[in-house]
Amino acid sequence: EGRDADLISPGTFATAITAIDASLARELYASYLRYIVDYCSPDPTRLKATLPVPASDPEWSAAQIRRLSGETCVAAVTVVLPEGLPVDDPSLHPIWSAMGDADLPLLHHSFFYEPPYFPGYRDVWGQVAMARAAAHPWGAQRLLGYVILSGLLDQYPNLRIGFAECSGGWLPSWIVRLEGQASYLARTLPTLMRSPRGYVEDGRVFCGVELYEGEETIHSIMAVLGDDAIMYSSDYPHDQCAFPKSPDTILGWQGLGSGTLTKLFSGNAERYLRML
Repeated sequence: EGRDADLISPGTFATAITAIDASLARELYASYLRYIVDYCSPDPTRLKATLPVPASDPEWSAAQIRRLSGETCVAAVTVVLPEGLPVDDPSLHPIWSAMGDADLPLLHHSFFYEPPYFPGYRDVWGQVAMARAAAHPWGAQRLLGYVILSGLLDQYPNLRIGFAECSGGWLPSWIVRLEGQASYLARTLPTLMRSPRGYVEDGRVFCGVELYEGEETIHSIMAVLGDDAIMYSSDYPHDQCAFPKSPDTILGWQGLGSGTLTKLFSGNAERYLRML
């Protein structure tokens, strides 16, 4: 497809094994970490790895991040939260510290049919399409809300967060909603250095957009947040990928302009990932 670099996300095992014994899960994570670095080794400037690490063992996870942070292929970290553990739990600070020291961003790649299950999974009445439609953006919204409103971005100034396979159209309306709630319920929150919109403007929040969203959705995001948070995502090798012509879909969005297309295809991802 002419892509210069690919960011590789782990498969569904990464979240599903939160349901098994922690020591066994840790061995599976360790095996994947060895595998993905080896897989990327033929060309680590083009093949970029995401490191999945278990939040159930913060010290071990922090050690793996520090150990692998020198690998050229390593570009992001996915912190896999077991059910019941919030992203702002103090026990996770070793992970955020290791990521901050390595300048590695947090990547959230949604899933929907494996543990830890998405919020509201009991209330979808068996409708898989509706469950998947709701699970991905809701999982992303919840995580982003917690990361921003907990003050985590203030505590770790190198921390950036990005989203894949969640669509992008939800982002502006959710940021506006967080703005209103952060103001209305400020007494319940820590003192934040920026407003939710301000963290986006500072380059701390990024979101991959999906091909089916179309040019109109991109314009709706830009109308509220500008064009610094959006990233091209091929979704390869899933059915929603248009391989081998995924880039052509976006190149056909003639109303975006060359500057926005450059940011969408490369510039924003380079700022989000550890690629500059």
